[in-house]
Amino acid sequence: MDALKGCCGLFYSFEPPSDQPTYDEFMADVEVRAAHNVLEACAQTNTIDKVVFTSSATTVIWSDSNSKAPDLDERNWSDLNFCRKFKLWQALSKTLAEKTAWALAMDRGVNMVTVNGGLLMSPDLTIANPYLKGAAEMYEDGVFVTVDLRFIVDTHIHVFEDIASYGRYLCFNHVINCNEDAVKLANKLLPPSQSSLPQSLGIHQQRISNKKLNKLMVAFDSKHRVD
Repeated sequence: MDALKGCCGLFYSFEPPSDQPTYDEFMADVEVRAAHNVLEACAQTNTIDKVVFTSSATTVIWSDSNSKAPDLDERNWSDLNFCRKFKLWQALSKTLAEKTAWALAMDRGVNMVTVNGGLLMSPDLTIANPYLKGAAEMYEDGVFVTVDLRFIVDTHIHVFEDIASYGRYLCFNHVINCNEDAVKLANKLLPPSQSSLPQSLGIHQQRISNKKLNKLMVAFDSKHRVD
């Protein structure tokens, strides 16, 4: 609460602690506790107008029923039992943390918006990134999405500044659903000796939508465009 004194807004993201850097079945407890503490502090800080909570697209895509849905969007949630069954610890942790934050925000009247980002294409991206667990299945299901750093930063600024923003926003600007994209990502993540893929992985129809964010971004830009 001391850190929030005088602040009108908070951009929240979770980084695993240095003594527990990898996602496992216990990380969810840590991330949920962090989300709860931060939202509780915001609820007790009168100057906070809005919280932008950084979440993940993995809170949307993992479910038996989702694999049969025609198009996924912010209304979908990953199934917790499905995540546990297939040891999708990052998705489990992010989903539980976001649901905890929403429950507290609604109970305490905190104005919160979430940005559910795809795989962040940062310079330090490695094959060890926990988002990549289940990458083959994401690819085949047409829900393997990525986001550039500049795009997700702009999204955070837009949803904070726009008074019309609400709820969850899936944030991505690329879908990996064809052989060329898969090979390009494999070459980025793996040494040449390990990055060989089948000649053709096929093209998979995109089954995830970020229309809600695109609509917000267009409306925001038009209102703030200087002629």
